[in-house]
Amino acid sequence: MKRRWLLVSAFVLFFGISIALVVWHGPDWSAVHDAFTAVSWPWVAVAIGLNLLSVVARSFSWRTCIEQSIEKPHPRYPLVFSAFCVGLFANAVLPGRVGEIARAAVLRRRMPGRTGTTATLIGSVFAHRMFDLFPTVTLVVWVLLAAAIPPWAYLTIGLAIGIGVLLFVTAIVLARRQHRELESLGSVRLLLARARQGLAIMRKPVPALKATGFQYAGWFCQLFAVWSAMKAFQIDEPLAAAGLVLVLMNVATIVPLWPGNVGLVQVAVATPLVNYGIAYAHGIAFGIGLQAIEASVGIGIGLVFLAREGLSFATLRDMEDRDEDSLEDVTPVDHEPARSRLAG
Repeated sequence: MKRRWLLVSAFVLFFGISIALVVWHGPDWSAVHDAFTAVSWPWVAVAIGLNLLSVVARSFSWRTCIEQSIEKPHPRYPLVFSAFCVGLFANAVLPGRVGEIARAAVLRRRMPGRTGTTATLIGSVFAHRMFDLFPTVTLVVWVLLAAAIPPWAYLTIGLAIGIGVLLFVTAIVLARRQHRELESLGSVRLLLARARQGLAIMRKPVPALKATGFQYAGWFCQLFAVWSAMKAFQIDEPLAAAGLVLVLMNVATIVPLWPGNVGLVQVAVATPLVNYGIAYAHGIAFGIGLQAIEASVGIGIGLVFLAREGLSFATLRDMEDRDEDSLEDVTPVDHEPARSRLAG
């Protein structure tokens, strides 16, 4: 209960700060309204379609991570995609990274009789997110060379890349650690060992390249989705400007202080576009539209698969706490099978 109140208080505090910033550094809202009246809806449809393709590519990447983490039979792709979409929905409507735990928990429900699998799936989620590093670095290098970057963005982008590299190296180190005598471990340490098993792909170059390839495809689709959204809002700027928007939008959502970091994202999108001669109000309108386009995919397909899984929003909201309880399925009798899996 105390933890819940802390989360609620933090949410109210940061959301209040966001609203204050938008009001203080806010645009001419009549100009924002005018920007929406000129939207080209066919380009909006293209952006939505490209975002959907990005989701498909990223879900294939996660499936590749799963296949290296658990024994056969592996979950079928439709089940992986369903869990992935539920996770997108959770990340879009709830603060924190509940969606990362939710997708592991939802897929675990479809894999009965596998003790400790939830911890391994959560490890695979972490591994999957690590493969974002390569397309991110590629995009950042291109943007640095081709886009008009505001001075304040250099430090922000540098910190984000630095954190990404640190996490990637940590994932590799953890993946290479193995316990030789798991039968002597307690439940908590065995749980952590199973989570590390989810990072198995980090020590397998060919599957890792495959997962990275899918992530590149996902980022490529998302880049052109941003460019299409720019076209929809009558922003006729080069693809490099779309790359800059994509980089700063992702930086603004690294730490999910409230659902979607609404307000912060719009400022992060509109400010650099001023360097391209785009009015701040027009950039804010574009930022609202761009986030709505992305949310329409995550929330739309997420709701479909949430219903397909027989889950409610209330259940999803409490999934983080309930999933922590479900991880406590480690028992001493299962130590030996776990040891043989990790040794292999």
